[in-house]
Amino acid sequence: METRTRDGRHRVVVTGLGLVTPVGNDVESTWAALLAGSSGAAPITQFDAAEKFSVKFACEVKGFDPEQYMDRKEVRRTDRFAQFALAVAHQAVLDAGLGERLAPADPERVGVLIGTGIGGVATFEEQTRTLLERGPGRVSPFFVPMFIPDMAAGLISMRYGAMGPNYATVSACSSSAHALGNSMRLIQAGEADVMITGGTEATITPLTVAGFASMKALSTRNDSPGTASRPFDAERDGFVLGEGGGAMILESLEHALGRGAHIVGELTGFGQSADAYHMTAPAPEGAGAQLAMRAALRDAGLEAADVGYINAHGTSTPANDVNETKAIKAVFGPAAQALVVGSTKSMTGHLLGAAGAVEGIISVLVTRTGQIPPTINFSTPDPECDLDYAHNERRERQVRAALTNSFGFGGHNVSLAVSRWEEQPGCSRLSTPGGGACG
Repeated sequence: METRTRDGRHRVVVTGLGLVTPVGNDVESTWAALLAGSSGAAPITQFDAAEKFSVKFACEVKGFDPEQYMDRKEVRRTDRFAQFALAVAHQAVLDAGLGERLAPADPERVGVLIGTGIGGVATFEEQTRTLLERGPGRVSPFFVPMFIPDMAAGLISMRYGAMGPNYATVSACSSSAHALGNSMRLIQAGEADVMITGGTEATITPLTVAGFASMKALSTRNDSPGTASRPFDAERDGFVLGEGGGAMILESLEHALGRGAHIVGELTGFGQSADAYHMTAPAPEGAGAQLAMRAALRDAGLEAADVGYINAHGTSTPANDVNETKAIKAVFGPAAQALVVGSTKSMTGHLLGAAGAVEGIISVLVTRTGQIPPTINFSTPDPECDLDYAHNERRERQVRAALTNSFGFGGHNVSLAVSRWEEQPGCSRLSTPGGGACG
């Protein structure tokens, strides 16, 4: 088996997955909920939004217990965004069959890249209130390390003794997609054998909800939260704020085979671009998105007809969904009509900086299982959104390659290509998400 690409780069495979989302606290429960078309939206419980807030609902993570992953003292000293990161990293490391200190990998060859759009905003708000109400002497000495965005990656590296490349990527809603892509590049270049990578976000806070609501970005369907996120529907009125995290273990194929790892997919392409257009609005015709998708296809050596599924950015905002549709049609031409273009944000809401990692994992599971989750809440066709979005029903299709798109405020665009891991003779694990291939 060739362990390098034609241009000599190391092939990069996925060997472990971890998820905490508004519809499940691990990979299995999240995947089952997505295939069933379950919405994670409900009235906000983390603060009282009932009276003063114009938006009163979100996609919260439910029943999450951080003490499953850390002791009580650690819980008090970590923001919720970092707790999610530690949880999904633990799941992914376990799924990959790596030991407590990452054996049999060389810790100096294991890196950690975790993306987040905002970091510890709940801690920031809490400590700001403390400063204003009780004075500077009462601000916690843990405020800065709890708030800064890089702390999720730092804590994971400390937990497992990973001494390779370690940093955070911060590019709004493209943050964790950038983390996956940059991790792929580090392995391809031989700078790491293994990367613990992904994203995390915990922004269901008073200031964040108020801010997004003030800019008219959020859906206001307070009377029906479960139907509020409706990507590509003519009656969409904004995104639904979500929270959670996702982590992948990426390895060079040579390293994975050498330790007999279970392989669940292959990351084959990374495309990135900038709109260079507007702080929050997408470029007309999805010009920047087109550049990112073309670059991902080129990097992966894929033709348009090779791709069977796109996990769309699909935010349920009027501008994004039309421009993403136009971008897909421009890139794929006639082949666009054969694609399934799904938006799992219809169920999870928009996880901001964690979205790219969560949706990258979903794309791996699609290529692995041949199951495509539905895009729920469709009721009214939009003539400008005229592709196959798997509206209201899941699909069964063997997908050799998929793209997953992430676009962020500031004009950041990322598209990643995921390819199905071809099973070896005698393997029969394809129907079990996270179960791995027979290496």
